[in-house]
Amino acid sequence: MKDVLSPCCAPTANGNFSTRTAQPKRRQTSGVQSVSLSGGWFEMGANDGPHPKDGEAPVRSVWLDPYSIASTAVSNASYAQFVDATGYVSLAEQLGYSFVFHLFVDTDAPIINAQASDHTPWWVAVKGACWHSPFGPESSVEENADHPVVHMCREDALAYCDWANARLPTEAEWEYAARGGLFGAPYPWGHELDLDGEYHANIWQGDFPNTNVALDGYAATAPVKTYKPNGFGLYNMVGNVWEWTADRYTTLHSPRPAINPRGPLNGQNFVTKGGSYLCHESYCQRYRTSSRQSLAHQTTAGHLGFRVAGRHRVKTL
Repeated sequence: MKDVLSPCCAPTANGNFSTRTAQPKRRQTSGVQSVSLSGGWFEMGANDGPHPKDGEAPVRSVWLDPYSIASTAVSNASYAQFVDATGYVSLAEQLGYSFVFHLFVDTDAPIINAQASDHTPWWVAVKGACWHSPFGPESSVEENADHPVVHMCREDALAYCDWANARLPTEAEWEYAARGGLFGAPYPWGHELDLDGEYHANIWQGDFPNTNVALDGYAATAPVKTYKPNGFGLYNMVGNVWEWTADRYTTLHSPRPAINPRGPLNGQNFVTKGGSYLCHESYCQRYRTSSRQSLAHQTTAGHLGFRVAGRHRVKTL
């Protein structure tokens, strides 16, 4: 395993296309509440992203067939059901450690000599940190059953998907869903981060990485149904936890229209979307619907989770 987190907080429509508007419909599949989306054309990406190297640009036209996606990230309670049913052991448990944000590390926590990245000294490798002990062996998720499960590598997420008869959404599916019908806006709720003086996402407030005043109500993760859902009825599509997608990472996007796009066939890094409770405007600002980052598939950390999509596979041309 390569113990490297990205330098982030982690370890053109041509006018001639017809447009099909989304008609969200709630349904229950394998114990996961999901929303059915009709898909259609939308403008993916952004030309004004704060980190050009992330590869948000160029804005390009994308068509998606109908699909379904979970209304929330997978919670601790849901993941516990999966573990109880299968006996699955996560990668962090196998390794015996995972990365915890420095403010949440107890002074007596067992620290091991593993480095996330020279660029992210706020990540500490804590022995015993994993999904059910997110801050180390003395911590627990007992009172946080409705919070998103974290310390998830991509294989952990895929194992849950197999059990739940689900899959990870593609990056395009994730972004379409996150926009909630507001396809020209950077946030699921509109153009302004603090719309109407309310907090709409769990992100960092204060002096990163030293002081989080938690004006949004949470210093670490928030329950999966915190804040108002977007226009499609989906919760916490930005902030809270980064979410794995099915696609391998690339910054080489064709500006030409694409049908049900997928990432490249090769590569060890995959796309995560949405930002987390650690994102702040002074450092990463990746709490936007088009934001993305590249992570090695075996990365685990206290802000990495996932949500699932419907089992059917998208068609490609």
